[in-house]
Amino acid sequence: MFKINENYQKLPGSYLFSTIAKKVAAFTAANPDASVIRLGIGDVTQPIAPAMVQAMHKAIDEMADAATFHGYAPDLGYDFLRRAIVANDYEPKNCGISEDEIFVSDGAKSDSGNIQEIFDADCKIAVTDPVYPVYVDSNVMAGRCGEYDPDTQTWSNVIYMPCVRENGFVPEFPKKTPDLIYLCLPNNPTGTTIKKEQLQSWVDYANRVGAVIIYDAAYEAYISQVDVAHSIYECEGAKSCAIEIRSFSKNAGFTGVRLGFTVVPKELKCADVSLNAMWARRHGTKYNGAPYIIQRAGEAVYSKEGKAQVKEQVAYYMNNAKTIKDGLVSAGYEVYGGVDAPYIWLKTPKQMDSWQFFDYLLENANVVGTPGSGFGPSGEGYFRLTAFGSYENTVAALKRIQSL
Repeated sequence: MFKINENYQKLPGSYLFSTIAKKVAAFTAANPDASVIRLGIGDVTQPIAPAMVQAMHKAIDEMADAATFHGYAPDLGYDFLRRAIVANDYEPKNCGISEDEIFVSDGAKSDSGNIQEIFDADCKIAVTDPVYPVYVDSNVMAGRCGEYDPDTQTWSNVIYMPCVRENGFVPEFPKKTPDLIYLCLPNNPTGTTIKKEQLQSWVDYANRVGAVIIYDAAYEAYISQVDVAHSIYECEGAKSCAIEIRSFSKNAGFTGVRLGFTVVPKELKCADVSLNAMWARRHGTKYNGAPYIIQRAGEAVYSKEGKAQVKEQVAYYMNNAKTIKDGLVSAGYEVYGGVDAPYIWLKTPKQMDSWQFFDYLLENANVVGTPGSGFGPSGEGYFRLTAFGSYENTVAALKRIQSL
């Protein structure tokens, strides 16, 4: 008789955003005339900018001609895209990253979930709390997290680093020594970040204790403060302790076409074993590469026109963030984030818990957000709103919330 991976049975309930989708579907079915505004999931709403669309059209035409047709993509990504990434994201900041340390994929979510495969099942993970659910759930599936306690909403083998109001939503070094440290900066869900000197201290800590930092930089395009690092490799010593994951979804609106990349420096080793070589082996075995058409669109992100258009879209969403934050503050809410990230993290009012506020907002304002408790126990009593909606919907949602 076959057996299943019992670790999947340990996962509590469904994926956070699947639960939200089901609740919203039930509400709209019962209230067909309700005009629901979704500010929950971090999905973009502006169309892909012209430079990238033109690049995709050109690539499609190439695929229709035998002389320029492309089949399987190179395992690690096309050279033209990897060159553009290095030249634009890393060389200007003197990060010392080379093209053969770039691994192109179909997005940051996939890489965030898959990267744990190259580490031993006994590795102890440390996560910020609240945290993007994929980090923990993928390690649960691998059998790395122990047992779940529904009362505390914690896993027995996970080291939690609370990010709460009292510490400015900035993680502190864990009391127990981890093997893998997940950092998402700017942070999803709190929308907060740390200064470069603070990030340097994490790099120093990881090198000192022999840990690897899994650094999710999906929102780096939204950084506005000059003393906040866009890449962990701006920090001295990071290449010997950090893996960086990037996405084209949030900066260039590729949520529907899928493109991202992960950086694994050749200096990052376990004894004499190269993690760069391990990830290349895993990548080549389990992945056939992002489509040529999409990688050409990714290259266009770094063109002069692409950069200007991406900057304009980022500004559009950050204007939404400012609108939400200022409006909520004027309405008496306690609000965080919205400066270096397109997320607003607010304290739930009237001592409501996160899911109570979710229901209250949906039923009384027809606005969808994300309960903070879905991101971990320290998220209880908080709520996330996204700035990725249209400006018109953002203003309308804010007015509804202010009228409650």
